[in-house]
Parts: sequence; C-alpha cells; structure tokens
Amino acid sequence: MQNDPRDIINREPMSRLQVLAVVICIFLNALDGFDVLAVTFAAPGIARAWSLGPDVIGIIISSGLIGMGIGSIFLAPMADRFGRRMIILCCLLVMGSGMLLSATATGIEALSFYRFITGLGIGVMLASINAMAAEFSNDKRRDLCVSLMTIGYPIGGVLGGSAAVLLLGTYDWQSVFIFGGIVTLAVFPVVLLFLPESIEFLCHSKGAAGLDKVNKILKRMGHSTARHIVIPNISTSRSRIRDLFDADIMRHTLTLTTSYFMHIMTFYYVMGWVPSIVTALGFDRAVGTSVSVWVSIGGIVGGSLLGWVSIVYGLRRLTVILMIATGSFVILFGQVTPEIEMLKAVAFLLGFCMFGGVVGLYALTAKAFPTRLRATGTGFVIGVGRAGAAIGPIIAGYLLVSGLDRGGVAMVMAIGSMAAAVTLIISHMVARKQKKSLTSVAP
Repeated sequence: MQNDPRDIINREPMSRLQVLAVVICIFLNALDGFDVLAVTFAAPGIARAWSLGPDVIGIIISSGLIGMGIGSIFLAPMADRFGRRMIILCCLLVMGSGMLLSATATGIEALSFYRFITGLGIGVMLASINAMAAEFSNDKRRDLCVSLMTIGYPIGGVLGGSAAVLLLGTYDWQSVFIFGGIVTLAVFPVVLLFLPESIEFLCHSKGAAGLDKVNKILKRMGHSTARHIVIPNISTSRSRIRDLFDADIMRHTLTLTTSYFMHIMTFYYVMGWVPSIVTALGFDRAVGTSVSVWVSIGGIVGGSLLGWVSIVYGLRRLTVILMIATGSFVILFGQVTPEIEMLKAVAFLLGFCMFGGVVGLYALTAKAFPTRLRATGTGFVIGVGRAGAAIGPIIAGYLLVSGLDRGGVAMVMAIGSMAAAVTLIISHMVARKQKKSLTSVAP
C-alpha cells in the first residue's frame, strides 16, 4: 500500500479506466462542440424561414454563448463543491432539454431563451470535464490528455456538421436540434455507469473520511490501494471566485482570461459566420455547412498534434505561434477567391491553428490552478472569455449590415487572436523579469 492516492495516480501508468474516463471527456466535449455549433448549422434556414437579417442571427447565436459565460462563472464552482461527476450528469440533462426545446421555438425570443438555457449547461460542463481530464491523468500524460479532451469540440463539429448536412438536405432546421438533444440525453447512462468521481477531488473535499471510497475507485482502476490521504496545508473550504485573485494566482487568472477572451472572439466569428458567409457567396446551405466542417477537421489535426509536439517545444510558445497564425488565416479567408476547394483549404488551415490555440489555453489553464480551484478557475476563464464569444458574432453581424465586405470584417475580427498572443508574450516577459529580480536580491 502506498502513502497517498494522488501519488498513485500521478506516478503509475494510466489504467484502462483512466483512459476510458478521458475518452468520455473527449466525447462530452464533442457534445459541447455540436450543441454550440447547432445554431450556426441551422442559421441559414432560420434566417430564411423567419426573414431575419445578419444582425438578428448574430444575437441568436450569441444568446447561447452568453448562457455559457454565466454558467461558467457562477455555476462552475459547484463542481469544486459537489463533485465533477454529479455536475456533469446535471449538465447533460440541461443541455439535452435545451436542445429539444430549441426545436419547438416559433420566434426569436423563444429560440434565444432556449439557446441561453443550453449554454448554461455547456458552460458548466466545459469547466468540469477540463478538471476531470486533468485529474484522471498521470503526470507524464496530463498535457496530452487535456489536449485530447479539447479536440472533442472539433470532433463534435465534424460529426455533427456531417449529420447536419444530411438532415438539412431532407428536413428543416429543427431537425438539427432534435438530433443533438437525443444524442446528448443518450450519453447520460454512459456517464452514470462508467465515469467515477475524480480521486483528486475526493481527497481535497473529503480528506481522510474519503479513503474507503477512494480505494474502491483505485481497485476499479487496477491500482494498489492507499494507506492514508495527505491533507494539504491549504484551506479546504468552499472555493470562491475571489480566491482566483490571491497574490500567487492573480497573474495566471488575468493572463489566461484576457487571452481566452480575445482569441475566442475571433474563434466564434469563424464558427458562427462561416456557413452564412459561404451561403452569401452564392452556395447553398449544405455547402456552407461543409466548409464549416473543414474548419473542424483542421481543428482535430491541429489539436491532436499540439498535445504531442508541446512535450518537446513548449506549450506556451506553440500556443502563441498558433494564435498569430490564426489571425493571418482569418484575414486570408476574407480575401480568398470564392471557389469551394480554395475555401475548404483555407478553412482547414484556419481550423488547424485556431483550435490549436484553444487547446493550448485549456492545457495552460489546467496547469495554472490548484485542485481546490481548478473548476472554479477554468470556469472563470471560460466564462469571462465567453463574453468575447458573444461579442464576436454580434460585431461581425453589425459590420456586415453596415456594408463592410467580408475582407474588411475578417481584418477586424482577426485582431482578437493577435491580441491574445501579445497578452501571453507580455505575461511571460513580466514573469521572467520578476524571477530575475528575485534571483538578484537573493542572499
């Protein structure tokens, strides 16, 4: 028997149950990816059926993103209090119900409200599965597992987008939401049966009283059991958002939140408007959705490679490079000739870099916050960042209505990812300067 269960998880090879837990987190993120993008797949059909302009469609898209932001900031801390697993199960019910209700909407107000409810569930889910993937991984594979979890989003975009293309070829826009709702609710029993609670969470929340439960999970994993749980020399009281601004954590909170906000503003301009932009170029709605799918395919490749390559070249450096490249490809997408093969090629490269940047931010976030604040910190970063997600489609919609062409809109929206890269660079320079100052005054 070893001393502490966290040592067993961190040092021993990952068991099949741990790998399965990460795979489930990947699939849960794929649901998030499809649920978020469902309204963009349906947007051309909604606009035509209800005679809506780009500005109103932008508001509908953003309503779900606003829900995500509120859920991430104010509800995600529940995962640090009540457990990752229970909150994930609740989120599945909220998301599935919101998707099915969206299919019943007959007006802008109702659809925006249902998208808001769906967004609440998605926002909490994202924080919970990011913590879960990190805490089921060992030290050697943690960055890789968090990166793989993150690429669930583009996987959901590809699979969901492909399903949407088939559905929209035969049925109306409501079919996209019905499909998403059914799949989301069908995952509930899978999580209930095969995803145990995080051992690291149980250690921090239950202390020595949770040893029996922890050892039962360790046995399911095929690991040896622990002798006792080491109680950390920190407060195990309820996590609070204000704890994210303690002196030793505040720089990480501000840097990651600002970078995520700026990059995700560009991200959701791309994910929210690509189908409609392509449709406006004269292609039908199925073609517009297929171009969006190529963004997600690029994201799967880019996100997967980042997890492996970052082991050698450094996570922060690669994230900065990918964000700068994202801004460049957004501009190129706005200028490229309207030929479908060219649009798909640029969309793939854009997705490669754009999703790679998001993967990098998730992995940096998982490493930045301690266990007691991991879901709270991730939720705060994602939640405030979702304000950028909500703003992006709205700004793009009003720029298009004002008469600015797609090239001009792309140049404006590319600023977000560029600014995110600059934020990470400046934060790293400040940290190095502070470290150097401390070294120089040391006795």
